[in-house]
Amino acid sequence: MLVHTAFDRAEQMIRHWSDAGCPVVVHVDRNVGQATYDAFVAAVADLATVSFSPRFRGEWGMWGLIAASQAASRQLLAQFPDIRHVYLASGACLPLRPVAELQAYLDARPDTDFIESVTTGDVQWTIGGLDSERFTLRFPFSWKRQRRLFDVFVLLQQTLRLRRRLPKGIVPHLGSQWWCLTRRTLTAILDDPRRVEFDRYFRQVWIPDECYYQTLVRLHARHIESRSLTLAKFDFQGKPHIFYDDHAELLARSACFVARKVWPRADGLYARFPRPPVEDQAQPEPHTGTIDRIFAQAVDRRTNGRRGLYMQSRFPFMDRENGFTAMPYSVLQGFDDIIPDLADWLTAQTRVIAHGHLFAPDRVYFAGGGTTYQGGLSDNARLRDYNAKMFLTNLIWNARDQHQCFQFGPSDNQPIKWMLTKDTQASVWVVTGAWAVSLFRSGRSASDVRSEAARLQQVENRFLNALRSPEARSRRHIMTLAEFLESPIDVLQGIMDDMVGHRAATLKKPPAMVDLDGFAQFLQDLKNQGMHPYLAGEFAAGDAMQTSRPRPRKPYVIAKK
Repeated sequence: MLVHTAFDRAEQMIRHWSDAGCPVVVHVDRNVGQATYDAFVAAVADLATVSFSPRFRGEWGMWGLIAASQAASRQLLAQFPDIRHVYLASGACLPLRPVAELQAYLDARPDTDFIESVTTGDVQWTIGGLDSERFTLRFPFSWKRQRRLFDVFVLLQQTLRLRRRLPKGIVPHLGSQWWCLTRRTLTAILDDPRRVEFDRYFRQVWIPDECYYQTLVRLHARHIESRSLTLAKFDFQGKPHIFYDDHAELLARSACFVARKVWPRADGLYARFPRPPVEDQAQPEPHTGTIDRIFAQAVDRRTNGRRGLYMQSRFPFMDRENGFTAMPYSVLQGFDDIIPDLADWLTAQTRVIAHGHLFAPDRVYFAGGGTTYQGGLSDNARLRDYNAKMFLTNLIWNARDQHQCFQFGPSDNQPIKWMLTKDTQASVWVVTGAWAVSLFRSGRSASDVRSEAARLQQVENRFLNALRSPEARSRRHIMTLAEFLESPIDVLQGIMDDMVGHRAATLKKPPAMVDLDGFAQFLQDLKNQGMHPYLAGEFAAGDAMQTSRPRPRKPYVIAKK
């Protein structure tokens, strides 16, 4: 048993193993003060089968942990010649089942070594960037205490292309440090004629406690079960998960023999486990499927979070969001220039929340015309523009139970365009050149609006370039004004279907649209002024444009065979 802290719990566990008839050799970290060590030794002095091994400095990632387990194993094998299996545990390990069940389990498998042992080429085990390099470089410096020297020395070896030669016949394996080995295998490792060579090599391997026994057991074991009998879970950073009282039911269902790492103050766990023996009942095989699944979900929640929510671990990092927003939403550009009452019409047709121009320069036009919205969002433009991305994220989150849509256009503030482009939740519908309709209806001459038309077209063109860029992830539907006017019912039906799916009603006629009589001539006048409104599409001068009533749809002829 390796002990370095929580000595009251370690004493409790030592007594538990000893009372079950298991001899225990304890290694106490050399970093522990002498007074603490002496008090700990005195506390278990009444146990005849408990002894203490020579002390080493058990620093994470360094050789001391291997030296400690070697010395303790040698002492245990010498003092107790009748033992068949040696179980490596820590003071933070808690037996979940009676020790007698573990003994019976091992009795049925007298020649089996239980140790997680996988090759680096087959499994992506490591976390932190060093995989096979941990075996080909030297690591004389502590990763925790001498981080700068550690990094510089690794970089120097990589730059100079220095590589260590593996001992002949060695295939590096990795795995959990918590093993249970047979006496025969452990003795063969400790008495190997090449042990000096192996120890010299592994002494400067990074994190040798995860590879020393895991590699050498392959040379001597008769039968290996590549799994640990100790339940130990690690997070995405490679740090061990700690079990608390609220993990009790989960640990009970696992049927594992030992759990690590248990919080020293988890009084509920220490009172409940190990569970009492159950007579005349088949003993279950340890299984960690449920725990693996729950902890995988916990890691996913910690690293990815929920869509549309930001947390400390991800907020400072661009493009690490698990989706910008929580729910799908629609962005409509150009439609309100043609359909004045678009928001009210959409609400009546689909029951979606239809906002106005959320990013207008003067204010935020929320649905219903209010000055505030759910979540305390204000219509103040300066507050919105302080972080437009988070404004939209909060807006979608606060009303995520309903589909939302809003108007956008070249007159609006444009920094939000890249979020609309990259957000997979966004469905962007654009009628290009529709800004020309507003200029036409202003009553000003083409010469007066020429410069404004040129500016709006440039802004819209930049938005279109963003939508067509390789970074674009939103659902994009782009058409010219001329294309929209050819079949407005089909386009509006597509928007409704996209918003509410099968619940969308079949559209019989389009909403009331602005009168565009004379619009084609207005576009021609802009061309005559030297400004080509190409984004509007092709309109022939002199064409009569009646948008107040729907154009008749083309008949379909079904021929009988």
